[in-house]
Amino acid sequence: MKTKGAISEFIEKYYLHFNAAALVDAAKGYEAQLNKGSKMLVSLAGAMSTAELGKIFAEMIRQDKVQIISCTGANLEEDIMNLVAHSHYKRVPNYRDLTPKDEWALLEKGLNRVTDTCIPEEEAFRRLQEHIVKIWKDAEAKGERYLPHEYMYKMLLSGVLEEHYEIDLKDSWMYAAAEKNLPIVCPGWEDSTMGNIFASYVLKGELKASTVKSGIEYMTFLADWYTDNSENGIGFFQIGGGIAGDFPICVVPMLYQDMERTDTPFWSYFCQISDSTTSYGSYSGAVPNEKITWGKLDIDTPKFIIESDATIVAPLIFAYLLDL
Repeated sequence: MKTKGAISEFIEKYYLHFNAAALVDAAKGYEAQLNKGSKMLVSLAGAMSTAELGKIFAEMIRQDKVQIISCTGANLEEDIMNLVAHSHYKRVPNYRDLTPKDEWALLEKGLNRVTDTCIPEEEAFRRLQEHIVKIWKDAEAKGERYLPHEYMYKMLLSGVLEEHYEIDLKDSWMYAAAEKNLPIVCPGWEDSTMGNIFASYVLKGELKASTVKSGIEYMTFLADWYTDNSENGIGFFQIGGGIAGDFPICVVPMLYQDMERTDTPFWSYFCQISDSTTSYGSYSGAVPNEKITWGKLDIDTPKFIIESDATIVAPLIFAYLLDL
């Protein structure tokens, strides 16, 4: 058995109660799933890519600690934006003090703020747009259609962005995923910047909407993947809430109830890092037991909820899994 590193030993020694203890329990539960041959889905909501989660998540991918990802369109593109425009990002540590006039000044400089970090429009969005549009148009000319993440993989693996790399390539989770051709589900891609850009070309009559495959096709892809990979169980590790988590977890009741495949196993593990309040009816804030009533989790499924900041919690759990 591999020896745990200093970070893992620290959290085992000092993270003993409340959300700290839940963090350790969830990490051990995740590890137990992998040790028994189960696969793991990790969902990324929020601005995890802009928070540079890729610095550790990429290593999780390389070490086969995650077998499929569900993420928002923002996380899909923002990891690549950070890869090619990192030096142009602007950190705003005093973001809580900004006035509407201050915010407008950032807009005029082409800086789109995500909490304490501003993404540079020209160097990030437009740099990707230049290349991805060519890939979309080339596919359409050939009569080909792909899922949103497959176009991103094509762009990364083609090498057209190499001259713009501004961080160590090993810190890009999307590049690590592209190298492995890791399955990704990206529901609601249309609301991302690249999704908006694609829609603009459809409006201009330069691309067909059908050239990028739809969310329904993501669901059918996920249904087939789940069916083919659930022999030893598939766990669900949810970072944040939203569509990145809500969409993929529904594949189980869809297969069981709507497809009447009653031999479909429930998710074999569930953990959510959440700051959503449970009393307002939000699905993101629902405790894991509520998912039993929807046919997603079993009575005995290991369930964890860590009510904390995912930018703090996720790297610690990943560090534990990587024996850091």
